[in-house]
Amino acid sequence: MAQRDFSINREEPGGVHYKWIALSNTTLGILMATINSSIVLIALPTIFNGIHINPLTPGNTSFLLWILMGYMVVTSTLLVTVGRISDMLGRVKMYTLGFAVFTIGSILLFLTPSTGTTGGIELIAFRIVQAIGGSFLFANSAAILTDAFPPKERGFGLGINQIAAIGGSVLGLILGGVLAAVNWRLVFLVNVPFGIIGTVWAYLMLRETATIRAHQKLDIWGNVTFAAGLTVLLVGLTYGLLPYGGHVMGWTNPWVIAALAGGVVLLVTFAMIEVRTPDPMFRLDLFKIRPFAAGNISALLGATARGGLQFMLIIWLQGIWLPIHGYSFSQTPLWAGIYMLPMMAGFLIAGPVSGWLSDHLGARPFTTGGMLVATVAFLLLTFLPANFSYVPFASLLLAMGLGMGLFSSPNTSSVMSSVPPAQRGVSSGMLATVQNAGMLMSMAVFFTIVIVGLSATLPHTLGTGLLRAGLPAGAANGISHLPPTAALFSAFLGYNPMAHLLPPALLSHLPATTQAHLLSRSFFPSLIAAPFMDGLRLAFYVSAVMSAVAAVASLMRGRQYFHEVTTPSAPVPPPFGANAGEEPESAAVPQRQ
Repeated sequence: MAQRDFSINREEPGGVHYKWIALSNTTLGILMATINSSIVLIALPTIFNGIHINPLTPGNTSFLLWILMGYMVVTSTLLVTVGRISDMLGRVKMYTLGFAVFTIGSILLFLTPSTGTTGGIELIAFRIVQAIGGSFLFANSAAILTDAFPPKERGFGLGINQIAAIGGSVLGLILGGVLAAVNWRLVFLVNVPFGIIGTVWAYLMLRETATIRAHQKLDIWGNVTFAAGLTVLLVGLTYGLLPYGGHVMGWTNPWVIAALAGGVVLLVTFAMIEVRTPDPMFRLDLFKIRPFAAGNISALLGATARGGLQFMLIIWLQGIWLPIHGYSFSQTPLWAGIYMLPMMAGFLIAGPVSGWLSDHLGARPFTTGGMLVATVAFLLLTFLPANFSYVPFASLLLAMGLGMGLFSSPNTSSVMSSVPPAQRGVSSGMLATVQNAGMLMSMAVFFTIVIVGLSATLPHTLGTGLLRAGLPAGAANGISHLPPTAALFSAFLGYNPMAHLLPPALLSHLPATTQAHLLSRSFFPSLIAAPFMDGLRLAFYVSAVMSAVAAVASLMRGRQYFHEVTTPSAPVPPPFGANAGEEPESAAVPQRQ
């Protein structure tokens, strides 16, 4: 069999049409990866029932956290390393390998043979296999598109690609609700045909358009310290969400403190290694390029502002609003996804339009404007009551989606166009890493804000409500001081929180009318509404501040700039510290590395 030729340039494999081949394939990959993350989210109750695990018992909470967040932790850890390896060996090769590995992980998840604790461990292990494949897809899709599209069309191409990411996250919620109702294994099987098609299609149709520099060496210590540091840091953030001792959260746990401190030390060590290594994993001097630095900073702040807060909005819907409006707890996960659709609609409207316009007008007006729109939306959300009218809520979700859409593709295009072509893989990995890490940090920050707010006022509110409902004083006091984490997780998973807070033995001794009242759809939501909103409004203010700072960072990215432009008149971005919009001192264009 003849060996494939990876030296073909972007015009030979299909001419001007190759960019659409690259766009369609990478869009399929991103769509599949994002569907996978949200389809599991909505199907968690059915999955745990299928392997016979109660995720809300104290010994099983770690299974819940790792199946929920482990995919993102592993992906975030690998993205930069995978991007660097792809720059060395070929982005298309690594992207195609990612499709294959992701498909293998999906098959293993579908075939999960065990139940109980062993089944939970197998699910986590097979999700890690999926995450490895997903990291190859995420790290290379933006780089492949940047290579395939001419500079003046990149924003549009990346905008379409990122629409698939948002669309996949919402489509996954709906698919998860439909497939989980039939069989939990179908949630993983649905990825397999798309994975096989995508793998074969990528192998046959994609071509390596980038120039691969010969004799590159792998920065082993840089890779080890970065992966270890980020993993330890993110694991510490994850376990900080669990109760510890007499505390409602685990931030005083010595192991969590050690993980956070150790992760920071390892990442500082990574930075020291990178500035002394001749062929580093990641060139830190890329942060001297203003669009690259400003784009990554604003992406980190934007992801932190919205990531965990989207999770809180879903809990708001599932734990309070939907039950009050007559939806059973088992139906709330699916309907929460449906009621969040206005956010997706806003992104679908603004994403391709802002991408296309930024190709001609520059990224700065759209990235800055998008973050300002998000800032206003977060501030307006603070005025909504717990039992809101849906029209203003949907309007604010639409505004948030518009803001995200205005920001996302122009920011990615600006970052990817500003770096040397030989560094696009690792730069794509870095951008994806800061976004994923921002979302994980956001989960930790906003969950902490809400839980701390609940723990301050919920015990009194819950205890008083239970006494009025007819519970004995001792039982009411004991239940009211249970950590609120399990109650929030149960609402998020579609379980009735009171069914898990009230011991079965206690329930069986209560009159039927009292049982019905305590387990009704409105009892727990009505009790938790006021304490929950206190913490949620504080989270909205924090998100508004982060979005505003992200807008300032976006404003500082400077004028439109494409690294590979070689004409003498091409604008060169001034150093990051210079004033935005200032004329560059030199018109020389950086050479390819």
